[in-house]
Amino acid sequence: MKQSLRRKFFKKIGFGALSISLFGKFSLPAWAGKSEESSAEKSVFLTTGFKFMEVSANSVMVWTRVCGQESPNPIRHERREEVFRHPINFDESMPVSEMDGGVVGAKGFVQVKLIGASEEYLSSWVEALEENDFTVKIPFDGLASASNYEVELLVKSEENAPTLLNRGSFKTSPDPENPAPLLFTTSTCQYFWSFDEEKRGFHSYDSMTSMKPDFFIQTGDYVYYDKPGPLAKNLEQACHKWHAMDAWPSLKDLFKTVPVYMMKDDHDLLKDDSNPSSSAYGDLTFEDGVSLWYQNVPLPGKPYRTLRWGKDLQIWMVEGREFRTPNEEPDGPEKTIWGQEQMDWFQESVEASNANFKILITATPIVGPDRDSKSDNHANKAYEFEGEKLRSYLSGIPNLFVINGDRHWQYVSKDLKTGLMEFCSGPISDFHSQGWNADDVRPEHQFLRLKGGFLSVKVERVEDEPIIRFTHHDVMGKAVHETFFRVKG
Repeated sequence: MKQSLRRKFFKKIGFGALSISLFGKFSLPAWAGKSEESSAEKSVFLTTGFKFMEVSANSVMVWTRVCGQESPNPIRHERREEVFRHPINFDESMPVSEMDGGVVGAKGFVQVKLIGASEEYLSSWVEALEENDFTVKIPFDGLASASNYEVELLVKSEENAPTLLNRGSFKTSPDPENPAPLLFTTSTCQYFWSFDEEKRGFHSYDSMTSMKPDFFIQTGDYVYYDKPGPLAKNLEQACHKWHAMDAWPSLKDLFKTVPVYMMKDDHDLLKDDSNPSSSAYGDLTFEDGVSLWYQNVPLPGKPYRTLRWGKDLQIWMVEGREFRTPNEEPDGPEKTIWGQEQMDWFQESVEASNANFKILITATPIVGPDRDSKSDNHANKAYEFEGEKLRSYLSGIPNLFVINGDRHWQYVSKDLKTGLMEFCSGPISDFHSQGWNADDVRPEHQFLRLKGGFLSVKVERVEDEPIIRFTHHDVMGKAVHETFFRVKG
């Protein structure tokens, strides 16, 4: 790839019906970028930020959205003093452009430059169109592994308009044969109105930024279509949920320098416990939700994928909504959350891996325990057949651990039958924590905390021995529980 790119100034890369871009790679001194300020008045902005997504050893997908206002709409509504902090007297029928946190989109053009130690990559100008909610997705490949890249994003309203410069950075993953220390963070379940602070958003994101992780994995329920402020019963309202969430400064600051991998769950697609057979939520269908999710989370392939980070760690992120059998159907061999194709892929890839540690990340629990009233995950009776099959199989893979989202409390559990270990990050904020009795400590629980925050995972070598460390943090970043493991077997 690198040889061919040195011979050719441009490389053509297609990414679906959204856009087509041309890329070149060339070895030059550091580029003298344009000033971030211009005497001409700016009319377009990257108010909802940008993300470096699906970073691998040799590739990245740059995502952004062109906006027509420099700042999101201010928070005007007070909140209820209760779990989730729903807004008071919110008019669900008001124009989306007037809603708290709203950010209107705008037509424009985006260009991205990646600046490495010995090479640079430049995209063509890619147009942001209304039919894509003014989002732009620009892939790069042929990058050097374990390398830092400075990123410059230019945005302009039209061809001859002045440009606005935004900056960020990321690092590609190391090659599988090379041991490399790493730190990543993960979180789940964030509702716009459960914010900690009305200027920045969520403390957990600022806390993660200060830790400088190598990457961040969001395990689902990034937005909540079925919670008020507004209830997203059409595409315009559903898009607003993404705009308002992405515009929080705490999220934008993390994503400027930390690659992100995103997973989806029910509230990101439609409503509670949604699946392909779910009825519409107002005018919003399950198919609408899937399309909108991929508009905001550009994946180059299947929704399930694996990430290798050096010699010591491989991660599997599985899909739990697109292939599932409805919760209410009778349990048995044919009832599934993963689907057979995904199950076959996972089994083949995990058995082929020579990573010292393996982590399965799932949007919903496999071990639990969970409430008897729930029926949407492998820890529930509703999917007991597949759940028992998974726990038995996973526990037989040495040095494999499970990280899950969806539950609104932090825990570490060890399955009583198989010994499989599961770690739940808990919700992003304390205001979102609910659903379990803090005094209800079950035999499976090795740690239980009914609060919000996040989970960090650190892999390092001590005297050349690989060690993995799981740490739960509160929203301010303080460690509240930690456990570590050495390689077994």
